[in-house]
Amino acid sequence: MYKRILVAVDGSDTSRRAFEAALELAKTMGAILQPYYVIENTPMYFEAPGYDPSILRNQMIAQGNELAAQMDQIMRERGVQGAMTTGEASSIDDVPTLVLNAAKTAGADLIVMGTHGRRGFQRLILGSVAERCVRQSTLPVLLIPSAAGATTPV
Repeated sequence: MYKRILVAVDGSDTSRRAFEAALELAKTMGAILQPYYVIENTPMYFEAPGYDPSILRNQMIAQGNELAAQMDQIMRERGVQGAMTTGEASSIDDVPTLVLNAAKTAGADLIVMGTHGRRGFQRLILGSVAERCVRQSTLPVLLIPSAAGATTPV
């Protein structure tokens, strides 16, 4: 059914669960999997006196490289084709826009994302990358909740 799957990753536990779900789906369907990582430069920090934005950007690049190595190895071990790619957010291209464009460029027929399940004020203030992708996508989007795979105490 799906031949190319894009999974958004950011290093969080939630995105790792989304990666695992996408990995299993790709393996089952013989699909190519493309993890996608966004280097997010928050413009509000650039105006702060004495702030050097390259420090945060370099840390995010290093995290992306580490994630790529880990995910590429896991994919090889499980016999799933694909490789991680990255994008860089800006005031013009925010994270949801980059995810949707990456899916289009990759020829993906499914997007997999983790969702933190924020509600109320947190959601209003922080917004939701996953929600915006769902609303704007022309592709199916599979959302993996942050509680997926978590064990519940008995």
